[in-house]
Amino acid sequence: MSLKLGEFKLHKKSGKARRATYMTHHGSFETPTFMAVGTKATVKAMTPEELKDCGTQVVLGNTYHLHLRPGEKLVKKMGGLHKFMNWHGPILTDSGGFQVFSLSGLRKMSEEGVEFRSHLDGAKHFLSPEKSMEIQMDLGADIIMAFDECLGYPATDDQIKKSMDLTYRWLVRSHKAMQRPESLLFGIVQGGLSLEHRKYSLEQVTSVDLPGYALGGFSIGEPIHLMHELLPQIAPLMPENKPRYLMGVGTPLDLIISIDSGVDMFDCVMPTRVARNGTLYTWQGKVSIKRQEYKEDPGPLDPECDCYTCKNYSRAYLRHLFLSGEILGSRLNTIHNLHFYMSVMAKARQALDEGRWEEYRDFCLTRFIKTDKND
Repeated sequence: MSLKLGEFKLHKKSGKARRATYMTHHGSFETPTFMAVGTKATVKAMTPEELKDCGTQVVLGNTYHLHLRPGEKLVKKMGGLHKFMNWHGPILTDSGGFQVFSLSGLRKMSEEGVEFRSHLDGAKHFLSPEKSMEIQMDLGADIIMAFDECLGYPATDDQIKKSMDLTYRWLVRSHKAMQRPESLLFGIVQGGLSLEHRKYSLEQVTSVDLPGYALGGFSIGEPIHLMHELLPQIAPLMPENKPRYLMGVGTPLDLIISIDSGVDMFDCVMPTRVARNGTLYTWQGKVSIKRQEYKEDPGPLDPECDCYTCKNYSRAYLRHLFLSGEILGSRLNTIHNLHFYMSVMAKARQALDEGRWEEYRDFCLTRFIKTDKND
């Protein structure tokens, strides 16, 4: 299939769920897709080869963290982020907005941007739409996110309205500053948990013609059922011929509900973070590998999984590694969790291709709702 840069080729639909291909400067990827989070130019505990083996198509880099260390100028000097981290597929970088706005008490916001103190050494920095674009262009990302304000939860209507208007003005500035032809700029829709606010923000953001659009401001502490209720109302209103990206979400249950709502792209630190803490996703439910019941369990972590971990190691061994604090435990757990997430997405794409989406969706909902109740 020959696609031009930024082209979104829609193959199949089932209800609101979509199956498509999207082209970037470093190749195309298939949607729906889950993107592995590589905050500091590495997906924790994983080599690029292992990422490919588990089905990863796109990796994320974090603008805020890479700006502070090692610095975007060094990354550019080293040949760009792809060469620096030895990942030659598509890379998406966030704008740094979420990280900056998470620095409560360490930032000062104005129309121009945000002054903040580094969490590393307390040094002052300033991040504006123009600076965010400069950093991401120096990193050489395939998909660049516009600089936005991400409000916390809860927020008043007045706060949300002011934030949406500021996000739009910053989007216009981001669009003007983004001059790298190999990169694709995505705008971010905000608006909290109000459908009317979301529609307002969507109208603002899509007034700027961009290669893709994202939904931000979810999974920031709100009751998750409110996100599940809002997504099927707002996602289908996003442009049909552009990818729809839900930022920072989520659990396997969140992914299935979001795909069914019409979302194409996802990212979240959850599978890697909880793996390091001994929590593993399986088709039978979540497993806390430190539990006593696994001390003498010779079986694989997930008998329905064909990842490297499940094919070669027992639950008893994984429990031993975790309780011993061994690095290998974190690596094997992460390999499994990322493989599981990528498998959920690959099976979703296959089900959409074969006209079985509703059947697969219902199967996953049954498994994952039961899993969530085991929290």
